[in-house]
Amino acid sequence: MPSRNRRASKLAATVAIAAVAAIAALGAAAMAQSRGPVKSLRGEVEMEANGPPPAVVKQDLPADGMFNRAYRQQPPLIPHRIDGYQVTKDFNQCMTCHDWPANTKAGAPKVSETHYSDRAGQRLDKISGTRFFCTQCHVLQQNARPLVENEFKNAIEVK
Repeated sequence: MPSRNRRASKLAATVAIAAVAAIAALGAAAMAQSRGPVKSLRGEVEMEANGPPPAVVKQDLPADGMFNRAYRQQPPLIPHRIDGYQVTKDFNQCMTCHDWPANTKAGAPKVSETHYSDRAGQRLDKISGTRFFCTQCHVLQQNARPLVENEFKNAIEVK
């Protein structure tokens, strides 16, 4: 019986502590609200009303028809719209044009041979599940202004 009494007293103490903490939190919230609105540490700074972002313009393709890459192993950029493309665990609409042999009919580049190997390096007859969701690595080519200024130089510019 003594252990049951100890457990009951520990439970009662825990409940009492939780109740005190809840009351303290409510009191602190009430005090904070009574002090007025929250003020910025930067002082009175007006937010800029820029409106919607500028329209994104697709870059013109170079003469060879390919976008330049910024570094050697960069995945190729997607040069066309993919709005509404269906990609599920069972179907990838990109592969209707980019998987062999459909790519020759569509005039589209075939996906890299690296996409036909699993994690253990075993060759597969179909695209590996780890490479099935294209936009994990490949992004749309956009001529958009950078969100953050940077001084990035591609591999050719660094040489």
